Amino acid sequence: MGVEQKLGNLGFVTTTLENAVNWSRTKAMWPLLSGLACCAIEMMVAQSADYDLSRFGMELMRASPRQSDLFIIAGRVTRKMAPVIRRLYDQMPDPKWVLAMGDCCSCGGVFNNYAIVPGVDEIIPVDVYVAGCPPRPEGLIHGIITLHEKVKKEGIEYWYKKV
Repeated sequence: MGVEQKLGNLGFVTTTLENAVNWSRTKAMWPLLSGLACCAIEMMVAQSADYDLSRFGMELMRASPRQSDLFIIAGRVTRKMAPVIRRLYDQMPDPKWVLAMGDCCSCGGVFNNYAIVPGVDEIIPVDVYVAGCPPRPEGLIHGIITLHEKVKKEGIEYWYKKV
């Protein structure tokens, strides 16, 4: 008894290479953990069993930038930490995406002093911003889904021109 008799006539599936590649990129994003402040707690909660980021293909947060393609920056970025964030971003392989989580990361938050970077987009390009102080895990999941929709619309030649 073959697979054909068990499953029936499935026909065939047609798609483009671009759709297949973008689908696989969204289903296997590996985030680089970068918890700099209180937003990191909400990022950890999003990984827990209640919210379960594993259903998006993010089984565990990577500690190495060479194994990651999604950089989640959670919390305030100080001037002293900015070169480290840039170095981590540069060490990530292409294609790579950045998600800024929280008001401190997006615009400096309530801190109006010289030590806090007023937005991480001064250091690295940001693809998706997640608002809140701190944002709820649902907000992070919404940001990840928004990033998935953005990645699905990108063409393959977009990355060849970028490199």
